[in-house]
Amino acid sequence: MKSIGPMGGLRVLDMTRVIAGPYASQILGDLGAEVVKVERQGEGDDVRRVGPPWMKDGGGNDTEESTYFQAVNRNKRSLTVDFSTKEGAALIAELAAKADVFLENYRTGTLAKYGLDYESLRQINPRLVYVSLTGFGQTGPYADRSGYDYLVQAMAGMMSVTGHPDGMPGAGPLRVGVPVVDICAGLYSVIGVLAAINDRHETGLGQAIDISLFDSQISILLNAFSSWFNGGSELGRTGNDHPSAAPYGVYAVDDGHILIATFNDREFTRLAPAVGHPEWANDDRFSTNGARVANRALLADLLNGALQGKGKDEWVRIFNESKVSCGPINTVADLDNDPQVLARDIIVKMEHPQTGTVKTAASPLRFSRTQVTYRVAPPLTGEHSEDVLREWLGFGDAKLRQLKETKVI
Repeated sequence: MKSIGPMGGLRVLDMTRVIAGPYASQILGDLGAEVVKVERQGEGDDVRRVGPPWMKDGGGNDTEESTYFQAVNRNKRSLTVDFSTKEGAALIAELAAKADVFLENYRTGTLAKYGLDYESLRQINPRLVYVSLTGFGQTGPYADRSGYDYLVQAMAGMMSVTGHPDGMPGAGPLRVGVPVVDICAGLYSVIGVLAAINDRHETGLGQAIDISLFDSQISILLNAFSSWFNGGSELGRTGNDHPSAAPYGVYAVDDGHILIATFNDREFTRLAPAVGHPEWANDDRFSTNGARVANRALLADLLNGALQGKGKDEWVRIFNESKVSCGPINTVADLDNDPQVLARDIIVKMEHPQTGTVKTAASPLRFSRTQVTYRVAPPLTGEHSEDVLREWLGFGDAKLRQLKETKVI
């Protein structure tokens, strides 16, 4: 399959499953890399079976295809291999010899049993960039543990700063509603690949990259991390309030709620007259961000009172005309007709071999010259096994028939 785009010509062998690794390989695929997704013979990626909800066929009936799988597996071809067999492991090693990048997220040490670890594969392909993506990394006392997004959100501090504070209804630690740890680990994997490819231009050598969900989660704690390690203070759970800025949160209006985000004094001086209270800008209780944070509850009560009498659409218009950051609190369904979503073609429709059409979220990467492309819908299990082996390894009909008869592919 011909590759195009800023990463065109790069061959990626992807032995990852679930979310973090497939998200990384999808990004590389969007950028033009040729990605071959290696799946277990007879099983496929674990996330194919995570549901409901399931994809619908043309008659509106549930299929056996997970909607979750569709989110992170476009621009790939699927090859099924039983690498627990000697012939299957050798087949993957042959493919790795032709690859630029090898992605895997098996438990630490698993692939070494099949000769598919970095030390083994670099002997046959010194240029190989090998990414190992695990829950806790290749070293340390947790290295042998499995890790999932939710577990790492709990262990690495995210849930300690997410949720309502004690004393409020529904108080307690809360997970982020999307797999933020998986997403960040996937992004770091791509960053690592790009850095290693750049280094390879100079040295001619690949290298191993150790990415963990745990490390990735801690790296994005940002102000919560710095607050403790540099200020000795835990931010804790603040619900919809920002711990260091006000007014910055959810506010009630006549027909629902809006999000107002004022992160500096300049925006507050524009907000005050917009809600009919220009005097707030000179009130010592509110004139600086520190004062507003200290008087958060009082300011929230006053602001909620000032917002009564108008609905979401009118307040969003007023605030944005006043250069105050404000927007509605949309559901995912609202995005279907959002004018910004439509204007930037953020919903990508692709032809799907089973359901006819699949919709995926567009890449946020917008290039002036080498645009991302959407070439292949998320594949069925093993959909491209023969094509990949013909193109990468030059296998003919007899060899392919023998591999299928022995259930290697």
